[in-house]
Amino acid sequence: MKKLTFSIFLVLICFGLMSFGQSRDALEKERRELENNIKLTNELLKQTRTSASASLNELVILNNQIQKRENLIKVINNDIQLLNRRIANYNQNIEQLSKELDELKSSYARMIYYAYRNQSSYQRLMFIFSSRDFNQAYLRLKYLQQYARHRQIQAEKIVETSNELNQKVAEMEAQKAVQQRLLAEERIEIELLSKAKSQQNQTIERLKKQENDLKKQLTNHQKAIQALDNAISRIIEEERKKAEERAKAEGRPVTKEYTLTPEEKALSRNFAGNKGKLPWPVERGVITAGFGERAHPVLPRIKIQNNGIDIATVAGAKARSVFEGTVSRVIYVPGSNYAVILRHGEYLSVYSNLSEVFVKNGQKVTTKEDLGIVFTTDQEKKTELNLQIWHGTNKLNPAEWIVKQR
Repeated sequence: MKKLTFSIFLVLICFGLMSFGQSRDALEKERRELENNIKLTNELLKQTRTSASASLNELVILNNQIQKRENLIKVINNDIQLLNRRIANYNQNIEQLSKELDELKSSYARMIYYAYRNQSSYQRLMFIFSSRDFNQAYLRLKYLQQYARHRQIQAEKIVETSNELNQKVAEMEAQKAVQQRLLAEERIEIELLSKAKSQQNQTIERLKKQENDLKKQLTNHQKAIQALDNAISRIIEEERKKAEERAKAEGRPVTKEYTLTPEEKALSRNFAGNKGKLPWPVERGVITAGFGERAHPVLPRIKIQNNGIDIATVAGAKARSVFEGTVSRVIYVPGSNYAVILRHGEYLSVYSNLSEVFVKNGQKVTTKEDLGIVFTTDQEKKTELNLQIWHGTNKLNPAEWIVKQR
């Protein structure tokens, strides 16, 4: 019964350690993703800081990096807590094995003492020959043989348990080494976070002195957003009318929204089915401005509207399609540079702020196909793509459609 209880205990311990292993794998993956994103923001900051004056882009990237560092510290801390629980489990396991080993050694010592007192061949023979009859003599012989075998098994069990104990101690020491490394990494990240926040405050103070320039930039930016919005709405209406005419000519039902062919309906379903799984429109990037209305990072009481998400990337980066579709239109909008509009059935994806375009109207594109080069500003050295997703005339949050970034 005691042996069964111990076996159950070991199974539970091992199951717990396997669960910890799976959880640690997930944390390690998340940590690597965050570290890669922080590395990218460092590259972007280095690129931005070639400008002599402080820029709003520098502040936005710093804000992103601070958020990533805070998330990284949380992940490291969670990893440390997991290791603490794992080490506690190892301690329990080692304690139980040590107790069993002590019991085995005590039992073995008693057996050795008994064997010592009855070690001579003469005593063993006398024990057998003093039997009442042949049956008792046979049983005594079998007893001596079984006793010798049991003593051998006990010796083997002591060696086995001792080896297992040594293995668990070594594994626990390895976990403690990982724990110490993570604690050191956490201290470094906390220090780097503190430095980033200090840089953030300094950048904000410098930008506050450029309030007039910032207001002018904001006005121009909002005009560009509105111009792009108007252009997309106009194109949607034009395409709706053309689709309606085609449907009438082919004898298909006409709807108030964009009238779809059977192929376009299938494409729409596939696009919708990939919500949250679409690839990023650039190979490497960080979201610097989210969807919808948000407060200006420097100017008080001023709100900024974004019809998509802004993604900062490295100079020379290429914009790529998030899903297969057809190039609905390539347009040029002052302030937003070139924009490529892709149609995916009743959905649209819009890629703006391109300096060069590789595709043309009516061209079919595949998922991740290069569409053009993202524009880099001369002064701030800012390389930023704006991605929008529309469903009919409704603007959707692209961050909910592309693969989530840590």
